[in-house]
Amino acid sequence: MQSFKNIGLIGRLGSVKVVDTLRRLIRYLDDAGYHVIVEDRTASALLDRGHAEASRRMLGELCDLVIVVGGDGSLLGAARTLCHSGTLVLGVNRGRLGFLTDISPDELEERVGEVLSGQYEVEQRFLLDAELYRDEMLVGSGDALNEVVLHPGKAVRMIEFELFIDGQFVYSQRSDGLIIATPTGSTAYAMSGGGPIMHPRLDALTLVPMFPHTLSSRPIVIDASCEIRIHIGETNQTYPHISCDGQTRAVAKPDDVLLIRRKPQSINLVHPLGHDFYDVLRSKLGWSNRLGD
Repeated sequence: MQSFKNIGLIGRLGSVKVVDTLRRLIRYLDDAGYHVIVEDRTASALLDRGHAEASRRMLGELCDLVIVVGGDGSLLGAARTLCHSGTLVLGVNRGRLGFLTDISPDELEERVGEVLSGQYEVEQRFLLDAELYRDEMLVGSGDALNEVVLHPGKAVRMIEFELFIDGQFVYSQRSDGLIIATPTGSTAYAMSGGGPIMHPRLDALTLVPMFPHTLSSRPIVIDASCEIRIHIGETNQTYPHISCDGQTRAVAKPDDVLLIRRKPQSINLVHPLGHDFYDVLRSKLGWSNRLGD
């Protein structure tokens, strides 16, 4: 197991609870003798200039471990930057569901201490690259840990598009769009759209149509190495948006082409020992326990 010396901290802005947890975490790490480096925007929220500061990208270069305090959205944002350095990332939940940020503030010192003493496991999660082309020229791009979504934006209009997987034509469709989700994102927007829950270790993608104008259209699960190409119909009366992890990255015009591929880099997500994916599902989704419990 890797030994830790430099610990980076990232917190969700605008939350008093996050600030309180960060200060508690800083005190614990200082007392334990670790070198703490705070993300520059997080440091501004803390009003604490007593520790080293660095940009999010530099945290990846300088730190052995980065701890993210917030919700899953906070960790998603950190992951898109930190995947380039391969830095280990640990999440402390100060959001709602917390599928990715699985340490509770109530057990902060205990669980973080376990990780720092080497009692942890690492789970690799892959990301997606999305590129929008117009007349064979790149006009927009983004990356995502959860999902890439083609959707109509503010307009309430159906989108016409053609779907190709590894160059093979799959179907043409009129719908509100398409969700392309990783296993990490299978418990997020894709699940709300009726997609399957996928175990994080699966090397697969799920394609979930959004309100398709046909009763026979269903989610498809494909190999994660596949290239997905979406050709926007030439007769569309709306300009579809391309969102990555909930953030709009590009706006398409009719006849544009959207390419989606697995990103070469992965995020190294840290869990305390004993992390159980199915226990997380039972807890977060309200599933029943075993009979007799």
